[in-house]
Amino acid sequence: MVSRFVRKVRTASGAVAVQVVTRRGRQVERIEHVGSAHTDAELALLLAAARERLSPGQDVLDLGELPVVPARMGQVADWTGEREVPARPASGGRPASGAAGGRVVGTSADLLWSVLTSAYAQLGFDVLGDDGFRAMVLARIVEPTSKAEVVRVMDEIGAPAVSLRTLFRSLARSQARDYRGQLATAAWAHSVRASGTAAMVLYDVTTLHFERDDEDELRKVGMSKEHRVDPQVQAGLLVDPAGFPLEVHLFEGNKAETTTLIPVLTAFAQRHDVRDIVVVADAGMLSAANLNALEDAGFNFIVGSRITKAPYDLAEHFERHGTYFTDGQILESARQMGTGNAARVRRVVYQWKFKREQHDNKAINAMIERAEKIADGRAPLRKARFLKVTDITAELDQATIDRARQLAGLKGYVSAP
Repeated sequence: MVSRFVRKVRTASGAVAVQVVTRRGRQVERIEHVGSAHTDAELALLLAAARERLSPGQDVLDLGELPVVPARMGQVADWTGEREVPARPASGGRPASGAAGGRVVGTSADLLWSVLTSAYAQLGFDVLGDDGFRAMVLARIVEPTSKAEVVRVMDEIGAPAVSLRTLFRSLARSQARDYRGQLATAAWAHSVRASGTAAMVLYDVTTLHFERDDEDELRKVGMSKEHRVDPQVQAGLLVDPAGFPLEVHLFEGNKAETTTLIPVLTAFAQRHDVRDIVVVADAGMLSAANLNALEDAGFNFIVGSRITKAPYDLAEHFERHGTYFTDGQILESARQMGTGNAARVRRVVYQWKFKREQHDNKAINAMIERAEKIADGRAPLRKARFLKVTDITAELDQATIDRARQLAGLKGYVSAP
């Protein structure tokens, strides 16, 4: 496992060198020298530059008003033994005597571990009473890695030691004691405390693939947005309006996304004895059968509408006003979804925003440029939006471009009438 970190090293001249170190396991692969500091101010600037190089553009956690401890030259041990390094003050505020040449035999990230364990407890996850499970969760926040590497991460940050055997025993307990159910109950309680209400939940699905050839009862080849042919699983996640996770479920890799919504919501309602719920999902969940099932189960819903339906839903507006909209304008329509006895009328709400139109047109222009390059032979032939390909020619599809321009800035939603 590759890790990168910033370190400070005392040089022979007495300066402090700031470096970014790349390490694979316990083997150092690369050292990037950022600079050498001779004063506390220079050291602070070099450390800031090193952290930016380590994680460019990385924001910091909002941990409140934590005390800021500035870096000091005197806190870096003098390995040359040629000068004294001021020791930390002893209790009572008087300097303790200390000789140069101190040797660091270990470090610990006490503040980091304290914050993580406190957050874990505040969320109510300590109800499990399983130190091995907690170690796996928190160590992977510090560094996403395998179970075997959790032991190393815990050792590097100075956290309580845990053995690999303990981790595997924890995994067995997680099945036998229904950790997922206990954590979901704790997550729901935290969400209710934080928001005072949880009448709205948001749902989405993603796929996780495995680099193996054989399928099993869970890992199966299915529709992949990344166009992979590896076995995969479907993970369905239910969150509250703030994005806090409430439920997570795993499905077979060949299961259709739209068929995962009802099982997740049903399990959620039964676990917490909740019925008055509004579920929000994207257009991928939009199917007549799915919406009927939601309604029949007693759930309200707001689901994204495919924008290609807008010309039909807003035919009267386009006929009377063309493509003119005011910023923030909201238009309502109704659409019959489904066929036969399953057909039901749904409310459709559209909003037009000037900022969204700018964004949509920028994307349209980029796709037109890509299609033009293919049509002119400047790029290899491949499938592209706004490109019309016949047996002998490839040219821009102006009708599709005009339709996309007409719908720029619109966003639609479907709900029960």
